[in-house]
Amino acid sequence: MDYAILTGLVLVSGVVLALVAQWRGWRPSLLVVLAVGIGFRVLIMVTSAIDTWQPVDFMESFKPAGEAILNREDPVLGSEGGWHFLPTIPYVYGLLLWLGIPWEIGGRLVTVVADIALIPLVGKLAGGSKASLRAFQYACNPLAMLVAAVHGQVEPVALAFGVAAFVVARGPGAPDRPGITNDPVALVRQRVSALGLGGGVVREALAPRPGERATLRRALLAGLLMGLALCAKSWPIWLIPGMLLLLPTFRARVVAFVATGIAPVFFLVTLPVFAGTSLSQIPEVIHVIQDIRPIVGEWGYSAIMVGGDWTLSPEIATFGTRLIYVTMLVVAFLWRRADPVDLTTALLLAFMVVTPRLGAQYLLWFMPFLVARPTRFAWPAIIGVSLWAGYGYLYMTQFDTNTWWALHSVWAQCSIVLLPILALAMPWGRRVPKATAEPPDAGPRVPLPASA
Repeated sequence: MDYAILTGLVLVSGVVLALVAQWRGWRPSLLVVLAVGIGFRVLIMVTSAIDTWQPVDFMESFKPAGEAILNREDPVLGSEGGWHFLPTIPYVYGLLLWLGIPWEIGGRLVTVVADIALIPLVGKLAGGSKASLRAFQYACNPLAMLVAAVHGQVEPVALAFGVAAFVVARGPGAPDRPGITNDPVALVRQRVSALGLGGGVVREALAPRPGERATLRRALLAGLLMGLALCAKSWPIWLIPGMLLLLPTFRARVVAFVATGIAPVFFLVTLPVFAGTSLSQIPEVIHVIQDIRPIVGEWGYSAIMVGGDWTLSPEIATFGTRLIYVTMLVVAFLWRRADPVDLTTALLLAFMVVTPRLGAQYLLWFMPFLVARPTRFAWPAIIGVSLWAGYGYLYMTQFDTNTWWALHSVWAQCSIVLLPILALAMPWGRRVPKATAEPPDAGPRVPLPASA
């Protein structure tokens, strides 16, 4: 990577600004926040675009997916590198290529624009008096800059739609709304009590209450946005529970859940129209999208087990997948009474702790939620994963292939150090009902000068 020093200076500057903003209690205007976020990302995007080093998947998977759309081929089955998600993003890639925008800029433009959109959304998600501070801290987030502007990975696109779905589902007002329970057991009891055992149960369940139509419209929009997040990648499925729990009524949750499937189904069934996919190939497309490739060795315990080398291990991948599902159920139970944003943060951080396979871009999943509602160990986690990812993006790319592999082995195994930090960053103090929980915006606890 030719501009590693410049990129590193920008990332370090972002961390310093974010911590100083926390210490000094800055509340910058949205214009200032966006100026900082756009400036950082555009600078890194431009230098990355003219760099002699380009990410392998960015060139050999993402670009062929866009070219497949231009050639009216299925991006999942027809592109050389294979696109393992719905064709939504390749449609955008194809449009940018058709417009003649150089790929090194156009491919990153998609993710940089999405990440810029995330900046005010994080502020909205945080709410309250510190909304602008949290937006500023995300604007300065080093991992977000690496993933969006260097790698061009599509996580920011999925997050932009996913976080927007959370903001819409919560609606206007303060983040914490008294009187609304998120405990699934209590919700079922409320529904049974409200409906009774008499006739007309279905009609009673489906008929909107007076004044509920606005809530149902909000639920519809939130579901559509979450569906678009799923069109970018499949992992936002872990965001759906939090979005549903932000909605105040059973009917609204049903509407949002159904609406979540509209966009994915649309982009799937229209493949024959827009990508030339035959009807007989659609089951194969679904199979490829659903397939979990058993590549391990990049992260955590699987890296220790295989010596830090990429390995095709169905045994470790199967064990890890089952461990993820069990962990998600346990976390969902422990945080069943928590704010839905905290529940989502806990789910995503727990995923990072137990997953057997991971790309550095996965670590962005929890970032908007953790920045919006920081915990005691939020900034140790943010700085830790940013240092780990930055070493891979900036330092390891300076060397030839053999040296890169040698460094990769150590780098991957060192990720085990981050697992307890991520576990500590979970919102452990917010598992209790809102009425007795600690203030939701406690802020990151970082060493500060005595005058703070």
